[in-house]
Amino acid sequence: MKWFKRILIAVLIILIAVAAIIIGSGYSLYAKSIQEISLADKISQIQQHQHYTKLEDLPEYYAKAVVAVEDRRFYEHGPIDFIAIGRAIVSNIKQGELAEGGSTITQQVAKNLYFMTEDSVVDRKIAEIFMAFDLEKNYSKNDILELYINTIFYGYNCYNIYDASQEYYDKEPKDLTLYEATLLAGVPNAPSVYSPKTNITLAHKRQEKVLSSMVKEEYLSQEEADKVILEQQDHLDD
Repeated sequence: MKWFKRILIAVLIILIAVAAIIIGSGYSLYAKSIQEISLADKISQIQQHQHYTKLEDLPEYYAKAVVAVEDRRFYEHGPIDFIAIGRAIVSNIKQGELAEGGSTITQQVAKNLYFMTEDSVVDRKIAEIFMAFDLEKNYSKNDILELYINTIFYGYNCYNIYDASQEYYDKEPKDLTLYEATLLAGVPNAPSVYSPKTNITLAHKRQEKVLSSMVKEEYLSQEEADKVILEQQDHLDD
């Protein structure tokens, strides 16, 4: 048994060493990024954009739609959500593919601010975690959600909710209807698939996921969700 214990210890040491190297590489990417431009300066740049939209200037149901479908425990967990990660791992194993991620809204903001062009997925994911802790240490949940809707990609060269609202509906975000808001909330998951200009049928399928998530979180009644689904047909006939 002694040889087995020695092998087990050796394997454990190797795994710890590999993990340390991976984490160290991700931390180096994080440290390099904030050295080039601090988090405060990076966010200030985003907030100075002419189309930056404050959370208070959005319909409340849009923000609720985003949280419900992207990160329903956003206001409850910290920078990372271990429950979501575990759920994603189980789901991916069952489906035999990487069909679901476990990134929080905060991690997605970290990615959008700093790591969109990073080639190494592992380094990026580790760096995102370090940056996510920085974000939640220095900014409120509402601040982070506001940054999310102003940095996420909606397709058709739209990287914020204002541009998306103008591109798809020729109106300002504050004027979005419940139908429009719930449709746009589903687009960032896969803009090339769920853009209403690309495939309205798939966009509506994603919208139904948004609506069911909102009902589950008690942001909408089932009756309100059903009315939106009925409205889908009107837009198919346009």
